[in-house]
Amino acid sequence: MCADEVPAEERESFRAFTELLASLVHQEFRTRLEVLKDAYHPFNPDTDTRTIAEPAPAERQVAQERLVAELTALAEDANFERISADDLGRAFVEESLMKVRLEADFDDFEQVSFHRRGVRTRREEVKHLFGLRRRTIEFTNYAKVLVYVKFKDADHFEARGKDVGGLPFTPGSTIIKLFQDVPRADLEMLFPNARVRMRLVDKLLIGVPAVVSGAVVVVTKLLATLIPVLLLLGFWLGVRREPVELNQAQLVALGAALAAFGGFLVRQYTKFKNRKIQFMKALSENLYFRNLDNDAGVFHHLLDVAEEEEVKEAVLAYHFLRSAGGPLTAPELDRRIEDWFVRRWDAEFDFEVDDGVAKLRRLRLIDDGAQGRLTAVPLDEAKRRLDQTWDDLFAYNTSHAAGT
Repeated sequence: MCADEVPAEERESFRAFTELLASLVHQEFRTRLEVLKDAYHPFNPDTDTRTIAEPAPAERQVAQERLVAELTALAEDANFERISADDLGRAFVEESLMKVRLEADFDDFEQVSFHRRGVRTRREEVKHLFGLRRRTIEFTNYAKVLVYVKFKDADHFEARGKDVGGLPFTPGSTIIKLFQDVPRADLEMLFPNARVRMRLVDKLLIGVPAVVSGAVVVVTKLLATLIPVLLLLGFWLGVRREPVELNQAQLVALGAALAAFGGFLVRQYTKFKNRKIQFMKALSENLYFRNLDNDAGVFHHLLDVAEEEEVKEAVLAYHFLRSAGGPLTAPELDRRIEDWFVRRWDAEFDFEVDDGVAKLRRLRLIDDGAQGRLTAVPLDEAKRRLDQTWDDLFAYNTSHAAGT
């Protein structure tokens, strides 16, 4: 997009500049990937290497802190923003699009953080009044959601009297996941310890027919056959003086009535379990199609996105400084870029001008003037400086190499 606005005779040179810039940024992110992998190694459940020595608790704590710091910084570079505790709490009380009620015990977590990227308002048609009608609802949707969770150790759960072996997660484990296309009201489904619970309307839909049907079964089939049994119990307890005898026909009728009542109870329990299974199936399907990556794979996804963002910010900042015809302040540069996207591409967003300027300054591609005014170095000089920075990435002792 920027190259199309560069004069034809400079276009090839400009593309060479962007290639040099992208290569330098790629090298920086490769180094960051190695730092992340090292920090995550003690917590990686999918490692395919043999561990020679387990790290000490203090070393694990240092690695955990470094992992959180690096992951948070990487998410911010990829233009993710932290989801506040209020937004997470709101997800558990707002009406979910899945029509499933979930609960999560926050006391299970030692540390939890959610980040999101890409917020927009969506409209969707949902069923209403038990599927008899449809209505259109408006909701906030997140394009990407990053989840980081560290569970408490087993001692915590044992102290609370919980069966550690029966937990749906491993105590002390670290979970990193990346999801896409998540409604804000459905954030609760991303918690790894989320449990399906019946909503009040579901309890009524199951409970009310069960009570009515149960009353009918008791009155029509069970009550009449129980009267002789109750009279016999009264005689045994001394409440009734006249003896009562139960013949074979009465015993068969009583057995059939008890079997019918038992079958009724089994059917109602089965309905309840099937309803819960339907909710769990809906939850699993939603997570399956929204899950993008897990554990160490999330690093590669975030690094790729962050690297693209870094390059785009630097290229845009350099191009618009160079084509301005004079020095600009950072706010002036910010307005020029945002106005260009609105006018030329019908796209509105908040450009991270400070990040773009900081990268150009670090790579010595701009000169700072009076009153905070910035000037881009000429294109040929910019390529020369980038090439020099690339050459200086690794120290090479030529005299020692010649001697060997």
